[in-house]
Amino acid sequence: MAGFDVRAAVEADLSALADLWHAGWHDAHAEILPPDLGAIRTRAHLADRLVAARASLRVAGPEGAPLGFHICHGDELDQFYVAAQARGTGLAAAMLRDAEACIAATGARQAWLACAIGNLRASRFYAREGWERAETREVELAGAEAGEPYALTVWIHRKVLG
Repeated sequence: MAGFDVRAAVEADLSALADLWHAGWHDAHAEILPPDLGAIRTRAHLADRLVAARASLRVAGPEGAPLGFHICHGDELDQFYVAAQARGTGLAAAMLRDAEACIAATGARQAWLACAIGNLRASRFYAREGWERAETREVELAGAEAGEPYALTVWIHRKVLG
């Protein structure tokens, strides 16, 4: 996956990342998740979450115009989005390798992520990259207010890290 540099996010990336995340979330999830969750996922809500996650926010693409990002917490790949125009370029695979390296650097031997049930495009991508759909379970997502959870049943994908 040469040619794709994944780096720490800078301040100049945040506005474009909020746009990317908002568009990506609604593209992938609006048709398959409850409408009340979609109503929570406003651009402002996602922008606030990016600021809160800044220390673990990694991006690919030019400063101020990133094409994708990921956020890892411990052994979890918490968020992973690639702009529609970057799909099929190899960027997503390069970013996933970076996320796996970030998780491995914490000492974790296995990584996991939650994928919305019905998000077949994402699930197939993870499978191609060596992630196994291991279980279906309820998780708590960020709700409308900080600290307010939103329960959702999701597919859990796992990967043993090398």
